[in-house]
This record gives sequence, C-alpha cells and structure tokens, in this order.
Amino acid sequence: MKKQNDPAIEQDKVPFIERLVFGNRLLVVLIFTALTVYFGFHMMKLRPVASFERMIPVYHEFIKNAYNHSDDLKGLANTVRVVVETTEDDIFTKDYMLTLRDIHDAVFFVNGVDRQNLQSLWASAVRYTEVTEEGFEGGTVMPNKFDGSPEALNELRNNIFRSGRIGSLIANDFKSTAIIAPLYGLDPQTSEPLDYQEFSHNLETQVREKFQSDTIKIHVVGFAKIVGDLIDGATRVGLFFLAAFLILLGLLWYNSKCWRSTLIRAVSSIVAVVWQMGLFQLLGYGLNPYSMLVPFLMFALGVSHGIQMFNAIVQQLVNGHGKLMAVRRAYRQVYLPGLSALFTDGIGFSLLFIIAIGVIRDIAIGATLGVAIVALCDLCLLPVLMSYAGISSKAVHKIVNRDDKENLFWTLIAKVTKRPYAIGVILSALLLFVGASYVRTDLKIGDLDAGAPELRADSRYNLDNDYIINNYSTSSDLLVVMVETPEDKCTDYETLINMERLQWKLQNTPGVQSTESMANFIKNYLAGMSEGSLKMWSIPRDETFLRYASIKGLYENWVTQKCNFAPINVYLTDHKAETLERVVEVVREFSSEVSTDEVRFLLAAGNSGIDAATNIEVEKANTLITWVVYLVVITVCFVTFRDLRAAICIVFPLYITSVLCEALMTKLGIGIKVATLPVIAVGVGIGIDYGIYIYNKLKYYLDLGFDVHRAYAETLKTTGRAVFFTGVTLGVGVATWVFSPIKFQADMGILLMFMFVWNMVGALLVLPALAVFLCKSTDVKTDTDTDTDEIDAKFLLVKESMKN
Repeated sequence: MKKQNDPAIEQDKVPFIERLVFGNRLLVVLIFTALTVYFGFHMMKLRPVASFERMIPVYHEFIKNAYNHSDDLKGLANTVRVVVETTEDDIFTKDYMLTLRDIHDAVFFVNGVDRQNLQSLWASAVRYTEVTEEGFEGGTVMPNKFDGSPEALNELRNNIFRSGRIGSLIANDFKSTAIIAPLYGLDPQTSEPLDYQEFSHNLETQVREKFQSDTIKIHVVGFAKIVGDLIDGATRVGLFFLAAFLILLGLLWYNSKCWRSTLIRAVSSIVAVVWQMGLFQLLGYGLNPYSMLVPFLMFALGVSHGIQMFNAIVQQLVNGHGKLMAVRRAYRQVYLPGLSALFTDGIGFSLLFIIAIGVIRDIAIGATLGVAIVALCDLCLLPVLMSYAGISSKAVHKIVNRDDKENLFWTLIAKVTKRPYAIGVILSALLLFVGASYVRTDLKIGDLDAGAPELRADSRYNLDNDYIINNYSTSSDLLVVMVETPEDKCTDYETLINMERLQWKLQNTPGVQSTESMANFIKNYLAGMSEGSLKMWSIPRDETFLRYASIKGLYENWVTQKCNFAPINVYLTDHKAETLERVVEVVREFSSEVSTDEVRFLLAAGNSGIDAATNIEVEKANTLITWVVYLVVITVCFVTFRDLRAAICIVFPLYITSVLCEALMTKLGIGIKVATLPVIAVGVGIGIDYGIYIYNKLKYYLDLGFDVHRAYAETLKTTGRAVFFTGVTLGVGVATWVFSPIKFQADMGILLMFMFVWNMVGALLVLPALAVFLCKSTDVKTDTDTDTDEIDAKFLLVKESMKN
C-alpha cells in the first residue's frame, strides 16, 4: 500500500504561524512579558461592582413600563426593609421606641437612601385617619411630643391601630417594626451608579453592628442587600481560585513528573488570566458576582490545552527528537485542532451576548476576550517557553514506564470500538438520553426557593427574610401592576371597579399574600364618611360622589397629580417561578379583557415584577442559546474535518451531556436563571475540546490505514490519556466551588464538574463507539503491512532505549 505521511510532522510543510512564532522566540517572550506587566497593572485596578440596571433585562416590556413610570412609583422597584425586633414582650416600651428613632435617623443618613420617601413609625409621612362625630381626624402615628411615658405609649398604640399599617409597618405580633427605605439608582454624591457593596457595608456598620444587642435584633432585606452580600461572598472566590490553582498544580505535576513543564503551563494560563482581567478593566468593566468566575474558567481552559501540548511534546521526545524539534513537531500536531476548539469556545461564549441582561453580557465579553487570549498564550507563549525549558529526560522516562503500567486500563477502554461493545455503549447512551429527556421536562425557569436562592438557606439574609415573611402580611416580594388612564380619569368608576376586580382575582391566586390600591382607600374613606357603615364600603357608581371621595391629597402615594396613573401593589409569599407565572398569567388574562386604548393594565414593577421579566427573558434565551451553540459547533466541526460524520461523532456525546445536566438540575432543585443560564454554553464550549482532539488523532490513524479499533488504541496512548486527565483535573478544580458561601457559585461548581467529567466520558466512550459505524479507514491495515511494522518497530526501539 502507499505510505501516508503524517501531515503534522512533515518537515517541508511548516505552517506560517510556526515559522513566525519559533523564528522570533526571544521577541515573543519579551512582548508577552511587557504586555503582562501592563495588563497586570490594570488588573490591580479591577473592582467588584454591581449595578441594579445591569442585573435586569432593561429592554423587556415589563421593565420599560416600570421605567416609564419610575417617578410615579417612588422607589417601589428598589427598596430596602430594615426590621427592628425586640426580644421583650412587645414594642411598646420607651427604650424600644427611642432606639427605633436612633435607627431611623441612622438609616436616613445612609448614602443612597431616598430620604423624602423613607417610612417608619418616626417618619412624618406615616399617618393615621379616623372617623369621629365631628368628621375625619388624623395626624402622624408617632405623637408630636412623644416622651416615652405610659400615656404617650398608649396614644401611640391607639394611633397604630387606627393607621391600618399593622402587617406592613408593624409586625402582626407587635414584636417588631419596619423601616422602609427606597433607594436612588444613582449615588446622590457622585452621580455614579449606587455602590451596593458600600451601601450594604454602611447598613452593617451604621445600623446592625451599632444597634443590635441582647434586646434588639436587626433584620435587613432588599435587592441592594442581596447584591451586597453576594459581592462580599463572591470576593472570597479568590480563596477558591487559590485552592483550585494548587490542586491543578499538583495534578499537573503528577501527570508530568516535571516541575519545569508544570510551572510553565501554570504560568502560561496565569498570564492569560492577567491579560483577560486587565483588558476587562481597560474596557471599563468591573467584576460582578457572576463574571467573577470567568477568570477561573479561562485558567481551566488554558490548562486543558496546555495538557494537549505537553502530551504531544512527550510523544515527540519519545520518538527521539530534541527539545526544540519536539516542540515544533508537537505544535504542528495540535495547533489546528486547538484553534478549532478555541474558535468554537469563543463563538459559544459570544452568543451569550444576545441575552439582554447586563451581567450575562459581561460574562460573554469577558469569556470571549479570554478565549482569544488563551489562544495566544497556548499557541504562542507556551510552546516558546517549552522550547527553552523542555521536559526532563527523567520525567519522560517515568511517563513511559507509567504508560506501560496503565496499558491494561486503556486496552479495556479501546474495546469500546469492538462492534458488540460499541452497540452496548450506544444503546446505553440512548437510554440515558431518553431518561434524562423525560426528567428534564420538569425543569423550571427562575428561582425555586423563597428568599434569595443565590445565597445559602442558612445565610443571614435568608433568615432575616424568613422572619419577615412569618411576621408581616406584606412581604418583601412585591409585584406592581400599573394602571394607565387619560388625565383626570384614574378615579372613573370603570377603572376603579376593574382595579377591585383584579385585586379579587389576585387575592384568590395561590402565592399572593395581599393587595393594595387606591380602590381600597376610597372604600375606606366612603365608609368613614358614613360613620363606618359597611354598606358604604364599596365603589359608588355616582360620578359626583366618587370624585368627592377621590380627593388627590388623600391618596398621595396611590395616584399621580394628573390622575393618569395608579399602581396596584401585589404582595407575594415568595418569588418562586411558579408563583410569578401564576400571577403574570392572571394579570395578562385580565388585561386582555378590560384594557382599552385609553385605559391599560400593565405589568410590572417591583422586585418581583423584575424577577418575572427576567424569567421570561431567560426562558426565551435558554432555547435559543442551546440551539445556536450546537449549530455553531456542528458547523465548526464540519468545516474543520470536511465530514458530517465527524460532526455527528463529536456533537452527539456533547448533547447527551447537556440533556443529562438539565436532568441533574431538575433533581437538585436548580432552576434556569441568570446564574445558571451560561452553564450549558460553558460546558459545551470546553467539552468540545475533548471531542475535537480525540477525533483529530483518530482520523490521523484512520488515514494511515488502521482499522477503527487499532486507530483508537493508538489514539488512547497519546491524546486519550490527555483528555482523561484534563476531564478529571478540571472536574476536581471546579469542585472547590461547592464550598462557596454563594449558593449559585456552588450550583455552578456542581454542574460544571458534572459537564467536564461527562463530556470527557462521552469523548472517550461514545465518540469512538459511533466511529465504529460511521468512520472507515482509508485503506484497511493488516499486520503484514510493512509501513506499520516499520513505524511500530521504530517507536518501540526508542521507547525501550528510554527505559534503559
């Protein structure tokens, strides 16, 4: 048969990029050193940031509606609730009330608080109204000359009962009261986006740490507090990065038995991380709790490709080449599949940009830049450094001996290319696929737990949230339905009666705790004007009587000055995905029935309205991202290998892993949300590397004329070992995230560990099993073929000489 030379090692076909890199080795090192210092300087300026707007889908219909009425909503979209609990019998003591006053003042002066709309028992805006023989009487809930005397406390108690604020501002058991603090979107002092980490720290130092005692407990909830706690927890991710780095370093040394090559590969990956973070800062970005994981992923990606390079160099050293020539020949062997894999990674990450949520786009930009930088480092810096340092002959000797000891394991793995075993593997994979497809039908969009699912269930925030849910009628989960009308029409009978009807529907919807709107207060006013008669507790049809009851000054927070807008506050028991879906469905159905060109019932403001919009965007993006990522992967595989069979062999195991991952999410109670949406794209992006490297080497041996079994056995001796070690290494590395105080980081650690390992299993077992039926050798190889005998004899001779 005609001898086929390895195109990766022919001396007369040196790629241009190889000549460019190895012809200017010193210049490459100097350029990389200078740029690393430059980017390292800017990396030191990188700071944790979190913007309210970047965490929500600002282009969604719900958010646009909320922004259009941001002045009318007066901070309903972003508030913090500080609850002051007493450990004594109740709140009606002098010491408690004076402490509450001090806490109110402390919150008042926290930077970022909308002081004009701050509410508490000590706020002048918190008033009561009662009906007397002489008409309506009212005033501030807190007596004007409160001195803590029994008389003043008794007056305060009566005012609280008359205010109607029990359950919202005062706990149902009278053991705590709330301070409700709306926040500005921009820092009043700097006009920059409000720094939630600083705001959270100010609440801790100026409120909780200062006033909490044996008799006073402070509970704080709200979006800004969640983000502040997330940033505090996420900054500790550096410890997990360090732990993962040390673990990976140890595993790299175990695999190579050479400290020189181990440190060089680690340095190359660290350089990539420094560049990525420095460039990110230069572009004006900061690290949010979600994008903090990108540097680790880039480090893992660099390690993955570095292992392939190391493995190829060892192979060339065993073949008898010197260190420079071994590196150059290894470079020719891996740079094309490496570029293909990294290109696919980059495309997969960049597709996340189509999701109109700022933090997801930050991940997309950071990861796409990172992949390009990893390509530069692994295909330029790493081979040049390896060409200088080489691999110690002692390490190569140990690797050769270890490979012999592991031959039994790889021989067993190679049996997957025997037809009976291949059929068994494929049927098992299909069975897993069908089972996982059934399980994942229960996969939910959004949060599946109450409180802040991004944090641990026993975190201080979630414990605070549990206390408020259990002791107040109005939870911190608020969805606002916005009612738009023409000017001076917000109090028309039809509008008010429809608001009342919608409230009734919502109050009979599971997950709704209570509702409030101007309709409630008008009914209360009319009943009060009629000596408290329940017969008058209704919306009157008479327009004159209705307008008399709708004096704007009485309902300052429930109607605009132009009387063209009125909110309906819907307090939810939680913001779980199913709760939000039910509420949104009820409002949409009702709106479609009653909305006209002039009067519209719009969704949705409030923190739960934002959550609902986010869930809708995530649900749309999840399907789109999955299909587009796989379309790109299939296209790249087809273009790289000019063979649709290659795309099938590489992509099918990946897709099985994606389905298995979604089934795992279902069983673990993890929903698809902003934090977990990128996982599938990341898993596919890094998992594709395994398949491309395995198939590239398998195809090389098939082109030499080996049958599939022999070709795969040879592939396992080199690339297969590297893929196995890479999968285990990356899986162990991300496993450290499981211990993060941030639950979504722990969830991502579990899911990525699963995908890294299962993508490796798919590449080593399912891919070759498919190749048995889809791929054929160019010319069937027999044991009598002279060319193969010469190749094997030469390889074995060099190998034996290394042992001796």
